[in-house]
Amino acid sequence: MARPPRPHKPQHGQPPRRPLQEETEKVAGLPAVQALFAHDPGRVLRLFFDDRTRPQTGEFCKLLAAGRKPYRLVTTDELTKIAGSPLHGGIVAVAHPKPVPAFDAEQAKTWAKRGQPLVILDGVGNPHNLGAIARTMAFFGLERLLVSDHPGQALPSEAAFRVAEGGLEWVEVVRVRNLALELKRLRPFYRVVGTALGAHRPLAQVMTKGDRPLAIVLGNEEEGLPPATLAACEEVATLPGSGRVQSLNVSVTAAILIHLLAG
Repeated sequence: MARPPRPHKPQHGQPPRRPLQEETEKVAGLPAVQALFAHDPGRVLRLFFDDRTRPQTGEFCKLLAAGRKPYRLVTTDELTKIAGSPLHGGIVAVAHPKPVPAFDAEQAKTWAKRGQPLVILDGVGNPHNLGAIARTMAFFGLERLLVSDHPGQALPSEAAFRVAEGGLEWVEVVRVRNLALELKRLRPFYRVVGTALGAHRPLAQVMTKGDRPLAIVLGNEEEGLPPATLAACEEVATLPGSGRVQSLNVSVTAAILIHLLAG
């Protein structure tokens, strides 16, 4: 079994490296770990698993051994301590964080030319919702999720990776600074549609195919989209219901929209 790497000793004049725990994230659950190894195995630093998932780890262990990276069979109680949660599904990979690139409007023109729709989140703070949305996007084959620099906006995290069930390995999350401004820059090549409660056109009518692919913007459940974001959209639409409850969870709303986008 591969030994853990020796601690790095900085040379004279070099700043010390940050502690390893500041540079890693834990990816838990077999579907999420399988997606990590399938999509970006180089990010994996260590692997821990219990008897439940041991039969599925053979190829992972071979790959880690070849890279002189450690892996270990542990008890379920030990795995719970490593994961920091009992919701680990019997396996935890410790990995370098997946990069979250900054938005580039010029690159977005290429996405539009390829007909790739966008899902955009502004202030969706629950990491479970972020993970659920990424899972749905991966299921339907959507590739890119934009998130704003709203102070409450969730980013990929251990909780999001767990809920995404591997979806965050296949969906690129892109961080957008000054979303209202960038939405206006998107409009020449994307139909930017905001979502809100109220007397707006039904989303099913808005989401018809046109000359530009769609970029759908969702806000948080408590306050919705900020006024500046709504003003930057060329149209605001709603998802009509029976009226018995006011709204859906944002991840459920997103799932309906993603299904329409992928249709």
